[in-house]
Amino acid sequence: MKINRNLRLQLLLQNWLFVVIFLVLVVMLGYLATLYRSAVDITQANRNLLTQGSINVLNQMKGPIHVTVYATNDDANNGDTFRKGVVDFVARYQRAKKDTFLKFINPSEEPKLAQDAGVKVDGEIVVEYNKRTEHINPPVAEQEMTNLLVRLSRTNNQPVMYLDGHGERNLLGVKNFDIGEFGKQLEKKGFKFANPDLTIAQGVPSNGAMLVIASPQVDVSEVEAKKIKAYIEAGGNVLWSLDDNNVRGLKEVADYLGLSISPGIVVDKSASQYGADPKVAFASNYGDHAITKNFMLRTLFPEAHEIDAKASFELGWKVARLVDVAPNGWLESDVIPHDAKNLKVSYDKSKDKAGPINIGVALEREYGKKGQRIVVMGNANFLSNTFITNGGNLDLGINIINWLAGDDKLITIQPMPLKDINVTIPSDDKGRLVAWMVFHGFQYFIPLGFFVTGFYLWWKRRKA
Repeated sequence: MKINRNLRLQLLLQNWLFVVIFLVLVVMLGYLATLYRSAVDITQANRNLLTQGSINVLNQMKGPIHVTVYATNDDANNGDTFRKGVVDFVARYQRAKKDTFLKFINPSEEPKLAQDAGVKVDGEIVVEYNKRTEHINPPVAEQEMTNLLVRLSRTNNQPVMYLDGHGERNLLGVKNFDIGEFGKQLEKKGFKFANPDLTIAQGVPSNGAMLVIASPQVDVSEVEAKKIKAYIEAGGNVLWSLDDNNVRGLKEVADYLGLSISPGIVVDKSASQYGADPKVAFASNYGDHAITKNFMLRTLFPEAHEIDAKASFELGWKVARLVDVAPNGWLESDVIPHDAKNLKVSYDKSKDKAGPINIGVALEREYGKKGQRIVVMGNANFLSNTFITNGGNLDLGINIINWLAGDDKLITIQPMPLKDINVTIPSDDKGRLVAWMVFHGFQYFIPLGFFVTGFYLWWKRRKA
């Protein structure tokens, strides 16, 4: 085809028209990107977006959230991009809850406002919801911000009472046996504690959210036991955890609730795949109850006992089973000493009970204008400082406390389990060889293979 002057001009105009349209399109897309923000997280557990637990919290918050950041202006030339980081962080919450508002105040320019708000450090964040405020200092992670929102959302501000003086696992204790780490997490979520002395008090105070009885090691006195039973008869909520079938002076309470506790513990032979003793029972199946609704985390219970309770038409108790452990294990009929090591037991069909075994029950009944709730666990060790960080133990414990406190909407707050962070390598020589090949293959062999292949193709084309 012969190219003349007119055709050359026409092609030039077409090319320039394409460039102009392309630039206009880029500008329009950039403008729309500033107005509308969208994000898609393709990681297994949404690591770059809010977890489902945080979204659940935001969904049950009905009013607007005001986030005020008292920070000096960014100095991008010196690498100071604090405000930009806060904007990106809060944007994750704004995408899930549209009425989340962010405001910046420079304390250097507005010192009176910072002083009135009680701001002490540069970058301090003040969050307001339902006329309640809390402060948080940077750096801020999602877990910290969501815990703050949980505290602001909590409707029940009554203290959590705990029984003490009988060798119980202390909610403020630091020993491995205690449950102090669990107590710290409850404090972060807005709970306060009270420790009534039932030897001198008229009874268990009625202004508490619940009474925690964490596995007494010596008998509770008859006077204290009667006060605890009277508290339950009057509609009080209770969390009772046991380490054996000895109720330590609380037999009348156990009979009133219709409880039965197994003398033997649960044996879980599948514990060996996690490197644990068979006396540690694992659970991934849970009952149909508000506490365990949508709960998908694996929990573990060292030396757990079977718990059951009878529904009572006379007293109005409704009973729900919470946790089934050891589906491939059994309930040992013989009593195994707590200090037994390298446990070697076998299933005896004639006297042992095949798994799964239930180790927790929730009792509920209508009482006056408010309902009454009680949870009994055949294991207190799962909340101890030693085991609280294992699997979903902490999340299950917090769900139980939230339900007993009446904050049902806050029950399903837990991080999504990560399924792609653990690699199990067989301990034999073949397993170690495979692991070495996989790890070093991605590090050395595959890149080297690409280099050799590329060099070969280049050399072949050069020769052609």
